[in-house]
Amino acid sequence: MEEERFYLYDDIEETKTRFVSFMGEEERFDLAITTTTRHYGKHLVLDMQSNRFAIIGTDDLKEPGNLEQAFHLTENNADELRDFLYEVI
Repeated sequence: MEEERFYLYDDIEETKTRFVSFMGEEERFDLAITTTTRHYGKHLVLDMQSNRFAIIGTDDLKEPGNLEQAFHLTENNADELRDFLYEVI
C-alpha cells in the first residue's frame, strides 16, 4: 500500500534566470542567477563550477565570510564574486 505524500508546498512560478561567466584573477565563475518572488527579494545564485548555491540579497553580501562559506572560496575570490553580485542584484 502506498502512503500519501505530505507536501509542505508545491508551487509553480515564473522566474528569470541570468547565466553569466567571468574570469577573476584566480578563478572562473559560471553562474546562474535566478530571480523569484519566493525568497523575499533575494536571488538564487548557483555556481555551476563548484555545484554550490546560496540564496543571496544585498544584506547577505555585507555579512563577513558569507560567500566564502557558501561557495568555499578564498577571501580574494569571494571579494571578486561579491563585487560582481553587488552590480547585478
